[in-house]
Amino acid sequence: MAHIDNNVNTVINELGLGSSASKPKKASDQLGQTEFLDLMITQLKNQDPFSPMENGDFISQMAQFSSVTGLAELQQSFDKLATSLQSNQALQASSLVGRTVLVPSAAGTLSSGGTVRGAVELPASSGAVGVTIQDASGQVIRRLELGPQSAGEVYFNWDGIANDGQPAPAGRYFVSADAGINGDTVALETLMSASVDSVTLGQGGQGLRLNLTDGNVVDFASVREIQ
Repeated sequence: MAHIDNNVNTVINELGLGSSASKPKKASDQLGQTEFLDLMITQLKNQDPFSPMENGDFISQMAQFSSVTGLAELQQSFDKLATSLQSNQALQASSLVGRTVLVPSAAGTLSSGGTVRGAVELPASSGAVGVTIQDASGQVIRRLELGPQSAGEVYFNWDGIANDGQPAPAGRYFVSADAGINGDTVALETLMSASVDSVTLGQGGQGLRLNLTDGNVVDFASVREIQ
C-alpha cells in the first residue's frame, strides 16, 4: 500500500492542499481541509484491496470539497461587502438630516403660519388637475385647482387657508389628487415634502429609514427628490 500513500501525498501537494504547521488549529466542531484529507487517507488505507479507490474518484472528491470551501469563502466576502455598503449608505443618509425630501405620502403637517408642499405624479397630460385637503374627520378643508398640466411631477403649495378664507388650525391633514385623462377622472399618487429629523439603521434585513419632522417614517429608498 506504500505506493498508494505516495500517490495520495503527490495529489495533495499538487492541489496545494498539503498540511502545514503554520496553519491555525481549527475548532473541534469544524471540518477543515486537513481533517478532510486525514479522513480520505484513512479511507484509502482501509479500503478493500480487491476494489481500490481510483485516483480519479479521489481527485473528484477533493475537487468537490475545495469547491464547497471556495463557496463558503465567497459568501463571507459578500457578507463583508454588504456590511460595507450598508455603512456607506448610513453615512450618506445621515447627511440628509435637516434637508427636505419628497416622499410618497397621503398626509402632511401644517404648522402655525406655515404651508404644506408636495407634488402629484401625473401619468399623462391632463386638462384639469386638482388637489383636495381634508382634516382628520374627512371634512374637505381646501380644494386646489392646478389646471392643465403635462405628464410628470406637478407641484402644489397649500398656504394653510381654508375654503372659507380663514386660516386652518395647525395639525395633520390628508391629501388626495385627481386628474381628467382621456375623459376619465383618475386618482393620482401624492408626494409630500418634509424635513428629515433623524435616520434609523434598519435591523433584521430592513433598510435605512428616515424619520421626518411631520411624523412620517419612510424607507430611504423611497425618496423621490432631495430639495
